[in-house]
This record gives sequence, structure tokens and C-alpha cells, in this order.
Amino acid sequence: MTVTTVSSRGAAFVRLHEGCPTTAYLDPVGVPTIGPGFTMASPYCKAELQKIGITRLVPGKTKIATEDCDRILQVVLGNGYGKEVVANSPDDRTQAQMDAGTSAAYNLGGRVVSKWQFGKLWRAGKLKEAAAYLGSHYNTAGGKQLPGLVRRRKEEALLFEKGIYTGVDTVAPAPEGVPRQATAKPAVTADPVVKETQELLTARGFDPGAIDGWFGQKTKAAVLAYQMAHPHLVNDGIIGPATLAQLRRDAKALKDAAAKSGASAAAASAAAWTAGLPWGWIAAGVAAAAILWFAWKYRDILARRINTVTGHEVEV
Repeated sequence: MTVTTVSSRGAAFVRLHEGCPTTAYLDPVGVPTIGPGFTMASPYCKAELQKIGITRLVPGKTKIATEDCDRILQVVLGNGYGKEVVANSPDDRTQAQMDAGTSAAYNLGGRVVSKWQFGKLWRAGKLKEAAAYLGSHYNTAGGKQLPGLVRRRKEEALLFEKGIYTGVDTVAPAPEGVPRQATAKPAVTADPVVKETQELLTARGFDPGAIDGWFGQKTKAAVLAYQMAHPHLVNDGIIGPATLAQLRRDAKALKDAAAKSGASAAAASAAAWTAGLPWGWIAAGVAAAAILWFAWKYRDILARRINTVTGHEVEV
């Protein structure tokens, strides 16, 4: 029998990897998101969100019920991305391949199976090559490789090739979407999500203690301090998708600021040299434009920074 639907285990796999923040937040590249990865950029998600009265996602304000998250996810997987996988993959697909392909399509868009190399290899019957390609590509956001996407692609590849549902069939390591809460004792193995969070907190000036992958009380205090200074985050002291996404967005802001300032200086020098005009005037104009661009794009980051400096706590 030809497999044409996502299994319950496949849906659970996606849910565990996406998480389910019930308050809207910004993903690492600034896209308003809610629940298990719902955005208005997805026509499937947008249509279902509108049915429950959500026409716009406002970070820190728009909220959704957990039961609506689960129901919408089932519809979007079954009637949306699942159908795209069926239309663009071989008829002899296994259930695990169907579920892995749908997870990738849900996260990346249907083009991953219809146009990109993974889908081409799958249709050509080169299953090992398709799994290897999926496991080593499509893991960047905004030009930056994200540890969570690296893990997810590898776990989707493992599901595609070997039928292993990470997070559903296995206990550890937990998928990134599973919220992390502080524990009294260290785990047997370091949690990569906690370790990344500690590294990002340290870079932002919040002290989580040792960077060891253990979510202890000192790390919890740092997480809570970060959340309380940020206008879009729920202040719960838990490492969830929203908090991790915002920390990654902070890191991207620093990278963009450095790149933008370098590009602006180069552009100003070139323009001055070409036009024979006073370079100081041109440099000042370009610098002002760069500052305005950064201030608008990363206004949430600037608000957090101001709140941190002034000791202001934000209630969300």
C-alpha cells in the first residue's frame, strides 16, 4: 500500500522538534512565530490561524491555546506539507521517509522536496545519498549555521534512512523543541541545547556559571534575568524555543552590525573616490543610514539592552 499520510509518530517528531510557545516571538531571523513553528509566511498556517481569529502575529502579545496548536499542526502536516511530499516523491516511499520528508518540508518549505537536491536524489532512488545530503545541508538561518538546525537535519536524515524517530523512540538527547527546566543535579551527559544557551548568555553579558550543559540554578537565574529584560519573552526561567531563538537573534545582530559597518565604510570610501567629493560627508550619510537600518531591524535587541542597563524588568 502506498504511504500518503503522516503517521502519529511523525507528527510527534515534528512537535517535539518545533516546541509549542503559546506566546508569539521572533525567530532567529526576525520572523514572528507562534506555536510549533506557525508563521504567516506559510499559506497553510496562515489559513488555519485566521480561522481562529489570528490575522497577525505580534511578538509578546499574540497568544494561542495549546489545543489549537496541536489541531492546526495536524491539519497543516496532513493537508499541506504532507501532500507536497506525496506529489514530489516516489510511490514506494516508506512511512519513515514520508514522515522525515514532511518534517523537512514543514521546516524549510515544500521546495525541499520539489526543487532542491534532497528531493531530486530521493526521486532518483538514491536513498543513502538523499539521507546524507539532508543530514549535511539546509542548516543555516540568515547566513549563519544554527546548532539546532544541524541537529534537526541529522535527525531527519536518521529517520529517513533508518526509521529512528529521535525524541519519540529515544529519551536523550531531547529535541530542541522540548523546554528545558533547571534540575538539582547534573545529567549524565551534557545537554547541547543548554550548553549553547550558556554560551549565548555569556556573550550577552549574563553569567550562567560554568558552560557545562547542566541547567542548574545559576543558569536559571541568568535565563530569567535575560527574559525579564526582554520585551517579547515570557519570564518563566525555562529554556524554550522562544528564548533560544532570541538569544540566537542577539548573536546575529552583532554579526550584522559588524558586517554593516564594514560594508558602509567601504561603500563610503568608494563613493567618495569615484565622485571626487569630500569623503567625510559621504561617510557620515552612509553611517547614519546603517545606524537607522540596524535600529529598526533590531529594535527588540536594543530594547533588551536598554532594559538590561537600566535594570528595567518587562512583564509578559
